[in-house]
Amino acid sequence: MKILTKFLLLIIILPAIVFSSCKKDPVEEERVTDPEFQTLITYMQTNGDDLNNILDGWITTADNIKDNLTSYYVIDIRSADDYGTSHIPGAVNSTLGNVLVEAENSASKPIIVVCYSGQSAGHAVCALRLSGFDDAKVLKWGMSGWGPTWSASWDNSTADIADGHANWVAAPGAVADSKEFDDPDITNTGTGAEILAARVATMLAAGFTPNAVTGNDVLTNPGNYFVNVYWGAADVQLYGHIAGAYRISPLTLSGEQYFGLNPDKPVVTYCWTGQTSSVITAYLDIIGYNAKTLKFGVNSMIYSDLQSGKWATPAADLPTE
Repeated sequence: MKILTKFLLLIIILPAIVFSSCKKDPVEEERVTDPEFQTLITYMQTNGDDLNNILDGWITTADNIKDNLTSYYVIDIRSADDYGTSHIPGAVNSTLGNVLVEAENSASKPIIVVCYSGQSAGHAVCALRLSGFDDAKVLKWGMSGWGPTWSASWDNSTADIADGHANWVAAPGAVADSKEFDDPDITNTGTGAEILAARVATMLAAGFTPNAVTGNDVLTNPGNYFVNVYWGAADVQLYGHIAGAYRISPLTLSGEQYFGLNPDKPVVTYCWTGQTSSVITAYLDIIGYNAKTLKFGVNSMIYSDLQSGKWATPAADLPTE
C-alpha cells in the first residue's frame, strides 16, 4: 500500500516539476539604441562636450562684469526696440538664431549673452559652448539683474501656485524610481561633428519659446510630461516636487544617466530659476529629446517658501547707453 501511494504521488508531482522546469526566466528587454544618436554622443564625449562641462562656469552676475565691460563681448538678444531704448555699454544686438554668427566678431573675448530674464540666453550659451566658444556665459537674471528699471520680467513672474496644489508633493517628497528608456531617434546623418552642427542650428532656428512651458502647464497635467527636477536630494526633501517627477541629477552622457529620460514624452526640466534648465533643455533638444524648460523654475511655483535661488529686485540701476 505504501509503495502504491508513493507511486501515485510521483505521477502527480512529476508533471508539475517538468512544467516548471520548462519555464524560462523573464528576460530583461534590452535598450534600443539609435546609430545616429550614438555617433553624436560619442563625438560629444570625445570632444569634451558632456553636459557637466557645458555647465561648468556657464553663468556670471552683473556685479562681476560691470566694472570691466571692455574685457567682454556682450551680446544682447532682446528685441531691437528694447536694445535701442537702453542696453549695457558696449553690447551688440543680435538674435538667438544669429548668435553663432555674431560670436565670430568677439575677437576671442569671453562672450556674455544678455536676454530679459537669463533664460533664453541659456539656449544661446549652450549653442555657443557646443560650437567652440567655451567661455560663453549667461548674464544671471538677464537684463532684469542690471537694475529695477529693467526687472519687470522677473518681478511679474514669481508666484506660489504650487502651495497646496494637488499635484505638488509636499516635503520630504518621494520622487519616482528611475527606469531605463531607449535612445531618442534622430534623422541627421554624417559625422558626429556634422550631426552636432546641424542640430545646434536647428535648435537656434526654432528659438526658445517652443522649448518652454509654465509651471501651471505642468502642475495641471503632470502626466503629460516626463518631469525631471534638477536638484539635489536634500532640496527635494526640503521643498517637495511636482507629482511624478524624477530626479536625474547630475545628467551626463558618460555616466549614462540619459538612460533615465523618456524620449516618448516631452522631457520637462525644472530648477530654481529656469536658467540652468534652459541650458539643459537646449542640450537635450540638440541630442534628440523633445525637451522643455519650466520657465522661471520654482520661483514661479513656491516663491515664498524658497530659502535660496530666489529672485530679488536689484537695489539700483547700473549704467546703460
